[in-house]
Amino acid sequence: MYRTHTNGELRASDIDKEVTLSGWVQHVRNKGFLVWVDLRDRYGITQLIFDGERSPKELIEKASHLGREYVIQVKGKVIERQSKNPNIPTGDIEILVSELNILNESKTPPFTIEDKTDGGEELRLKYRYLDIRRNPIRENLIFRHKVAMAVRNYLSNEDFIEVETPYLIKSTPEGARDFVVPSRMNKGQFYALPQSPQTFKQLLMVGGMDKYFQIVRCFRDEDLRADRQPEFTQIDCEMAFVEQEDVLELFEGLLKHLLAELKGVHIEGNIPRMTYDEAMQKYGNDKPDIRFGMEFGELNEVAQHKDFNVFNQAELVAGIAVPGVNSYSRKDIDKLIDWVRRPQVGAKGMVYVRCNDDGTFRSSVDKFYDQEDLAKWAEITGAKPGDLICVLSGNKNEVRSQLSALRMEMAERLGLRNPEEFAPLWVIDFPLLEWDEDTQRYYAMHHPFTAPKKGQLELLDTKPGEVKANAYDLVLNGNEIGGGSIRIHDTQMQDTMFKHLGFTPEEAKKQFGFLLEAFQYGAPPHAGIAFGMDRLTSILGGEETIREFIAFPKNNMGRDLMIDAPATIDLAQLQELSLKVDIKEK
Repeated sequence: MYRTHTNGELRASDIDKEVTLSGWVQHVRNKGFLVWVDLRDRYGITQLIFDGERSPKELIEKASHLGREYVIQVKGKVIERQSKNPNIPTGDIEILVSELNILNESKTPPFTIEDKTDGGEELRLKYRYLDIRRNPIRENLIFRHKVAMAVRNYLSNEDFIEVETPYLIKSTPEGARDFVVPSRMNKGQFYALPQSPQTFKQLLMVGGMDKYFQIVRCFRDEDLRADRQPEFTQIDCEMAFVEQEDVLELFEGLLKHLLAELKGVHIEGNIPRMTYDEAMQKYGNDKPDIRFGMEFGELNEVAQHKDFNVFNQAELVAGIAVPGVNSYSRKDIDKLIDWVRRPQVGAKGMVYVRCNDDGTFRSSVDKFYDQEDLAKWAEITGAKPGDLICVLSGNKNEVRSQLSALRMEMAERLGLRNPEEFAPLWVIDFPLLEWDEDTQRYYAMHHPFTAPKKGQLELLDTKPGEVKANAYDLVLNGNEIGGGSIRIHDTQMQDTMFKHLGFTPEEAKKQFGFLLEAFQYGAPPHAGIAFGMDRLTSILGGEETIREFIAFPKNNMGRDLMIDAPATIDLAQLQELSLKVDIKEK
């Protein structure tokens, strides 16, 4: 038996017990005749003592040569600790060691195994197995486990069945690029790794599994960022014989359950809802953070038709009232203007209005607008004395995007994005299609199987850009954590959708013939939703990046630094797969 107790388990009530502990050496403090060792495992830390008066000389000598991260086993008696440590649960006791076994020695770690380490992210990713020993990463992985268990418990209690779907599937168009896998047994043919189990969960509805879920790995070959990995995890769900209201009610219940179980946060009443159009008009994006205000005020009617041509020529003039910063110096405002001019934001400039404490206004365009004009701006943006109104103008979509970025930046500077505050929101009534200027065609905003709102199918022939989807996203603190839709469940409507997405009947049959055929065998009305497990967990855990909650993540280039992947394969493997790699020299 390697241990009778863990290193976070023993208390004062265990004094005088003979115990066996195992773990990693955290610290060694050597006073010559006294040696203290902090022994760590995932449950906590227990202090060991080797005492010259009570321990054999050879045992103290052996303990003196222990290094950091040595794996050891000790046997001894639980005694009262003379200098107690109230910061750890085992701080009232220590172990008087009678036997020490070194199970494995360790090289000196490349960074300190501490809560606040001296290792940079790239180094910690290379030695991730060491990083996992640190409390923050270990606790994040345990928290992720709790999220998964809470999800499974909630959905199981709602009669959902967890069903696994294939990882080796067929490559399909739309969405991101697929990762492809060559088939040795079918020369010249390839599997694709699933971007989601979309078609399979719809087939499960045809099969009569009316409540399905799966915590499933998905794969997308796209550029990475802090909240994106090439492989990620979805909480994937589908239901038959439901309408939008059924889905929203059940899955806002899931989010409320997670917040209550894991964070002790109780949300009363229904989660608020907002249409896509309203979200874009008020916040400039379809996943607004509603923990704070600063809603957009559209100023065209009160700011145009003066002598200020910058506004007169703009499709949209809009502003936000930033609370309590009218004291910004001119230097501060100039820096803010430089910030919105950055390529990542793209604005050409910014007009500002100081809302003075005495109710008057001072602006960068006083030459063109009087106090009465500026008072109207304040009314529309909701500005109060002490606020600073920031105004952008230009192309409607660009202004909304730029002003959204500015709103989030100011909220960050003002500390308005409290990670312990949770503000969920349903965004509904998305456009069914979105136009791509590069290819000059429409694409499905969600995916090709999303149904249009009732009564709008005919608009596909005349005004395709105005058709609304029966789709919904669940947003939390400015992040989309889940999205889904009512699905198309009859062949004729699906054929119509494929036609408007540019598929010929032959292409549709080649790519999705199995699904279209399945619809001819009594497909029920069905709908679903998928949650981003990694993103949801990171938000609940109060972190910005999902990598902190993934055991073995990849870096921003999609590389696993620990195992050095992706990597080349040898010529024999390529020949067996009938593949030839053509790499041009740089």
